[in-house]
Amino acid sequence: MKTAAAYIRVSTNEQLEYSPCSQLEKIQEYVSKNEMILPEKFIFREDEGISGKTAKKRPEFMRMIGMAKLKPRPFDIIVVWKFSRFARSREDSIIYKSMLRKQCGIEVVSVTEPIGDDKMSIIVEAMIEAMDEYYSINLAEEVRRGMNEKVIRGEPVTAPAFGYIIKNKQYIADPNKAPFVKMIFDDYIGGMGCRAIAAKLNAIGIRTKRGGLWENRTVEYILRNPVYIGKIRWNPKHKTHRNFNDSDIIITDSSHEHILDDATWHEAQNMMPKNKLMYGHGCGRKKPAATMLQGLVKCSSCGSTLSRSAKNSMQCIGYAHGKCSVSHGILTCLLEAMVMAAIQMNLKCSSMILNIKRISKADYALEMVEKQIAREKQKLARIKAAYEDGVYTLEEYKASKQEALMRIEGLNGCKNCKSPMQMNNSADIPLCRHIDIFEQLCNPAVNTECKNMILRSFVDKIIFDRQKNQIEIFYYL
Repeated sequence: MKTAAAYIRVSTNEQLEYSPCSQLEKIQEYVSKNEMILPEKFIFREDEGISGKTAKKRPEFMRMIGMAKLKPRPFDIIVVWKFSRFARSREDSIIYKSMLRKQCGIEVVSVTEPIGDDKMSIIVEAMIEAMDEYYSINLAEEVRRGMNEKVIRGEPVTAPAFGYIIKNKQYIADPNKAPFVKMIFDDYIGGMGCRAIAAKLNAIGIRTKRGGLWENRTVEYILRNPVYIGKIRWNPKHKTHRNFNDSDIIITDSSHEHILDDATWHEAQNMMPKNKLMYGHGCGRKKPAATMLQGLVKCSSCGSTLSRSAKNSMQCIGYAHGKCSVSHGILTCLLEAMVMAAIQMNLKCSSMILNIKRISKADYALEMVEKQIAREKQKLARIKAAYEDGVYTLEEYKASKQEALMRIEGLNGCKNCKSPMQMNNSADIPLCRHIDIFEQLCNPAVNTECKNMILRSFVDKIIFDRQKNQIEIFYYL
């Protein structure tokens, strides 16, 4: 007697005829009629709402495939109510059915779509798979078209942002959370950075819309969201992620309640590029500067930032954490004197290394490439773990590993295709505008925090070489 496994999936609550209970009932009838057994442990049921478009996003499906590869095989056949439950993508359907048949000796059968065993069944099965994929693509297009029309009318098409709830298909300000949206904007405009705001929210027990801890990026998302001034933002083609300047984004007026006034929101938008230019993706100062060089001096050996290691000295963070083998410890006053002397000399000689530093789509693209490389490296680790757990055969492990390595190589090629723009010894650089700034840096009446902000307004980074006891300053326009 054959042992069967059942795979059950339903995409939406509206698919009543596809309900998990009715699917299981039909599968059990089929199993009983064909003299098979169906143990409870071999019933793989996805949570409702899981799409069949891709296999990797279906945890129960992947668990079933992993179990099917065990030796000896735990079951002889996989029964589904319809082939569309197994996969909506022809690619996934072909790959996994072929793998199950050839490597595991396991067939996939449909209760409602018997296709027989002759050679014509190959054509019939391919037609069913093509129709399922067509249905999925067509449905996605219809849904997207409907959402676009709603956005044009100013109606919400996504879950409400932090600070709102949805009622009667309209965003309503949440009286418990809306005040914290105002606090975020007030703190940012007041000079607090995204990371500092995130730390403040976490400290007072406020959680994100999804119940998680706040991060730099979640605070930035709040600051960049026009929903708080009565707008609807929507990208009909793909996920926006953090590319808020994506040309595909649609922003329309809506009638929902404003949490902020226009002036406050636009003031924050105007500050964002300037803060990113000065502080990077932290979007602002994390805490008051302890020295005017804070965050600007880099180790010549490992590239890490030098920070205060004692009351009157600075040290490479990498060295302090055991990641750098070369100490860059130096008295803060000596390093500050070296920097001031170097700036003064550069101004007199009209000679400096200039980086063209702007916030642009290219910067965002580079950031996305680096994140994708990190994700591919995580995939490599998961592929290895899957092989060690017996989910992948040696051949599958080698093939998957090679594919991931090729993707990483291609991404590295994209990342290195452009080098930073630099200009050396250019007589056309308007250095005179920095002379007054230098005088402010020398003025003892100007506090450390202000001096740090002044330096950040034109200094990109300072490379300190402890062994040679010299520095190299990179400026930007």
